[in-house]
Amino acid sequence: MKKILVANRGEIALRVMKACREMDIATVAVYSECDRESLHVRFADEAVCIGPPPPLESYLDIDKIVGTALEKGADAIHPGYGFLAENPELARRCVKEGIVFIGPAAEAMALLGNKVESRKTMIKAEVPVIPGMMGGSTDAGALAKEAEMMGFPVLVKAAGGGGGKGMRIIRNPGDLEESLDSCMREAKAAFGDDTIYLEKYIERPRHIEFQILADTHGNVVHLFERECSIQRRYQKIVEETPSTALDGKLREKMGSTAVKVAQTVGYTNAGTVEFLLDENGEFYFLEVNARVQVEHPITEAVVGVDLVKGQIRVASGEKLQLKQKHLRQRGHAIECRIYAEDPENNFFPSAGKILFVREPAGPGIRCDSGIWSGCEVPVHYDPILSKLVVWDETREQARKRMVAALRSYAILGVKTNTQFLIDTLEHPAFREGATHTGFIPEHLPDWKPPEADGVELRKALLAAAALEKKTPASRSGAARVESFSPWKAGTRWRIGDGS
Repeated sequence: MKKILVANRGEIALRVMKACREMDIATVAVYSECDRESLHVRFADEAVCIGPPPPLESYLDIDKIVGTALEKGADAIHPGYGFLAENPELARRCVKEGIVFIGPAAEAMALLGNKVESRKTMIKAEVPVIPGMMGGSTDAGALAKEAEMMGFPVLVKAAGGGGGKGMRIIRNPGDLEESLDSCMREAKAAFGDDTIYLEKYIERPRHIEFQILADTHGNVVHLFERECSIQRRYQKIVEETPSTALDGKLREKMGSTAVKVAQTVGYTNAGTVEFLLDENGEFYFLEVNARVQVEHPITEAVVGVDLVKGQIRVASGEKLQLKQKHLRQRGHAIECRIYAEDPENNFFPSAGKILFVREPAGPGIRCDSGIWSGCEVPVHYDPILSKLVVWDETREQARKRMVAALRSYAILGVKTNTQFLIDTLEHPAFREGATHTGFIPEHLPDWKPPEADGVELRKALLAAAALEKKTPASRSGAARVESFSPWKAGTRWRIGDGS
């Protein structure tokens, strides 16, 4: 490959482009009008504006993306994660136009993208799945009967996609009708399909996923697990590896099952097989994410494999050089997702101008970021700002390193979840490794930030005021909303002392 178009934005677009640069591969960025000054646009060798800010008119427009790839002579398209990353139509169009799609084949993606069909396939392959419906439905009456037979609590899920969209826990019959109706509306809006299905809800499970990498020559390996149990609104915010819940025997069993899942559907390229692990040590297939994951850096940290480069090599037709028997985990890694959001207000997104950014740095610290001082956080996209990753020899050392890194992370102008992440990692239950998907509602249901020191807040206010005057107005055209006041900042960053 000589040139790759990266069909994404923000930190993941930069991550892919950096891998391409190290492989001497030219890159083409695509961007919406509000991302004109974004870092991925500046970093790429070429950049093309493909439309206005709404995703359907830019990052989700297959015709524009494929047309740009053809116009610029790109050999391949890398979709990153989100947007079109799991859309089989993009993969089909690439094949039709003679462009390499850096991801799985459209057929495997389509099968895995339909949660009901993938359940059926795994049952046939004798992969353990959560008890639930064998087909989706939009008939509220039929769904209610299924729920009664299954027994409460049940989990409602969208058949056409994941990511927590169209998902609800229903604990009693009285909530059924309203929940089914809202789930179908949300599923329709997110995936264009209001079909939903029911699963038996497992109380206090752990969310364990296994990274896989498969080539086009029949070779498949897993690169061990990531625990993603710390979630808000079914979205992961803290991930770590190894998991405290797995011993060697269970790790080998789950890893072998993940490889079997990939082989069953003829999967190629990088992907993630997700499981739920109950309190009795039984695990169940959940889904396959047919793309590189947001949390892939922690696997890279403990295994020493560049997954994006691996994706590109596999898509180029190369055989995997990795052998399962040679792969090992070393040390412990934790990732925190930094979002522009308000944890005090149900994690509501916080758009606006970022007045000042200072990223953590030091041994064992990696920050994959798409922001800079003076940039705008638009209202049109997922509010993730960056991914903060740390590595150390032990879990406790990694936890302490992450807390210190979060405390030194300065982002002024919008609200972020950094203090919430600190309090999560400092919680005794997290220190003990007693995590599960209900961790946040159980331990931090009414979280409030601590009172910040008045001297430091005055410093923050003065710095923000000065930066507001110095920073030129953004030309992105993104919608402005009220900026977060530095007087409310809870992190312990300092000006000029290096902490």
